[in-house]
Amino acid sequence: MSIVTKSIVNADAEARYLSPGELDRIKAFVASGSQRVRIAQILTEARERIVKEAGDQLFQKRPDVVSPGGNAYGEEMTATCLRDMDYYLRLVTYGVVSGDTTPIEEIGLVGVREMYRSLGTPVDAVAESVRSMKSVATSLMSGDDASEAGAYFDYVIGAMQ
Repeated sequence: MSIVTKSIVNADAEARYLSPGELDRIKAFVASGSQRVRIAQILTEARERIVKEAGDQLFQKRPDVVSPGGNAYGEEMTATCLRDMDYYLRLVTYGVVSGDTTPIEEIGLVGVREMYRSLGTPVDAVAESVRSMKSVATSLMSGDDASEAGAYFDYVIGAMQ
């Protein structure tokens, strides 16, 4: 839920107008819109590169994942791992565009640790894959954009720890 929607829902629940603080937050949200869209475009346009390079980094750091018995062993399982990475990158773009972590949480993080544990997937390896995507993605951005995008990657990583 964006800051605009949250502000309206909260104000309406209390049958009041938006407060000066809420209006200031909305103004800042609107002013940062072009940055958020720019970041989302970079992530979207470079998604294949980000996932591939981050996957390569992950498999170098965690060879156990692609070794016999590992969760990404074999062509099909490696493709599944990369698909999951792409999913988390997409969630990050949703967060960036909305300026909020709520879509990330509601769409993709509720129960994620439990799901991976039940599948026997090392959650720390999934978090490492997101760290690698953050590294690749932010290397494609200016400092301010990298900092903004990095916060959403960090949110996903934190949810997995």
